[in-house]
Amino acid sequence: MAKKILWVDDEIDLLRAHLRLLEQKGYTVDTATNGKDAVELVRQKGYDLVFLDEMMPGMGGLKTLAEMKEILPTMPVVMVTKSETETLMEEAIGSKITDYLTKPVNPSQILLACKKIFETKKITGEFVSRDYAKEFQNISATLTTDLDANGWIDLYIKLTDWDMEIDNHPELGLRQTLSDQKRESNMEFGKFVERNYRDWINQLNRKTPLSIDVVERYVLPEIGERTSVFFFVIDCLRLDQWLVMERLLSEYFTIEKDYYFSILPTATPYSRNGIFSGLFPIDLEKRFPEIWQAGEDDEYSRNRNEHLLLDKLLERKRIQLKPESKYVKILDVEFGRQFENNLLSYAQNRLTAVVVNFIDMLAHGRSDSPLLKEIAPDEAAYRSLTRSWFQHSSLFSMLITLSRQKNVKIVLTTDHGSVRCLRGSKIIGDREASTNLRYKFGRNLKVDDRQAIFVKNPEDFKLPRNSVTTNYVMAKEDFYFVYPTDYHKYLNQYRDSFQHGGISMEEIILPIVKLKAK
Repeated sequence: MAKKILWVDDEIDLLRAHLRLLEQKGYTVDTATNGKDAVELVRQKGYDLVFLDEMMPGMGGLKTLAEMKEILPTMPVVMVTKSETETLMEEAIGSKITDYLTKPVNPSQILLACKKIFETKKITGEFVSRDYAKEFQNISATLTTDLDANGWIDLYIKLTDWDMEIDNHPELGLRQTLSDQKRESNMEFGKFVERNYRDWINQLNRKTPLSIDVVERYVLPEIGERTSVFFFVIDCLRLDQWLVMERLLSEYFTIEKDYYFSILPTATPYSRNGIFSGLFPIDLEKRFPEIWQAGEDDEYSRNRNEHLLLDKLLERKRIQLKPESKYVKILDVEFGRQFENNLLSYAQNRLTAVVVNFIDMLAHGRSDSPLLKEIAPDEAAYRSLTRSWFQHSSLFSMLITLSRQKNVKIVLTTDHGSVRCLRGSKIIGDREASTNLRYKFGRNLKVDDRQAIFVKNPEDFKLPRNSVTTNYVMAKEDFYFVYPTDYHKYLNQYRDSFQHGGISMEEIILPIVKLKAK
């Protein structure tokens, strides 16, 4: 159907050549010579686009614009004017015009305005399809090469960028193709981790940092005599979720971004304790047996001592802080607002660590709540839900507040990501085996080694051995573990849930950023 355009100008006869051009391009064009008639035409017919003269006798352009917007608030309006005054431009923009042209206008300007309004999505979609077809071949070729850690980071960034680009063009039908390529990439990434992880954890000067290197490499160098460092750890944050947040923060901060790899398993008791202690789990158990053993029945309790572990890390690095480091864990909205209200009092400290648990709760909540799964049925919607939370969160408000403070430095990261689990992996084990869906430890564990990494000797992965016969298994790709008992019940219950603890790009490759106020 032809797009309907209304052109409003008291000198419309001088624009006949422009009108004929639009009609030749397939548009239907009506005209009006004054604001009153224009408003009535909009009321009667409605239009896909209005070109509106700003200077007309009687009802002026801005008044006409206001009355049109009352009738059709979303109708695009291009203001055409002889005036180039800044105040007029600001007033027109404030009245929600779509574009602004200065007389005399030439035909190419008019056509460009129409294409921008009517065909931007179609044109960009065509370019996205073309560019992704080319990128698809490049990524497929890259997967046949021997990628190193940085190569995998670059590949994951490309896939994530495409994932978010395709969010804007669902009509192109590229989602399944990209999902298949991500699955293939994760299959190869799992093999890469299995081949190299033992070497990484035994290297002294790793090129790609691990969880245990985060504080020493990124936080401690920021501490100074006259600076206050805020170290935010957002539990269970994926790269795509961070990029959604980054777009909102870019107005306030210059963002320096790097990447690190989570230790295995990619689960809070291991990865976040690794961050705050600077120790692998096996070393943490040896140095602080009371902490590790206290959590044997409830492994989440192992994260109750993160402030102590951070202080012990500072002590090992011979860093003395006065006042001493502060630690805050935000578990609910009310406490988040309370901390936000007291935020500036923490700016007197040289180091404040803040753990934010909302994203982790969102992932778990989506698994258990049909309502949340309905709201966020896929990864695109999960990103959108993250954006909505962050935009209205106390965390966003805190970061904006800190952007206005002098001598404040901000380091922000996560402890692990999550992967959308779509395939069940049948596992056998003793009753004492742990209940996690993406990793397990216990005795007599049996699972398809194509779907998981089996760790016969935990010390090889610097993991604690609870008993002589303890083994670990960690799911690869998008698999999740299901016991044979009531297999189909739990297979269906946890299918399409976001989980962590296993081996995927989404769980392991993590952003760490420094936010510098603009």
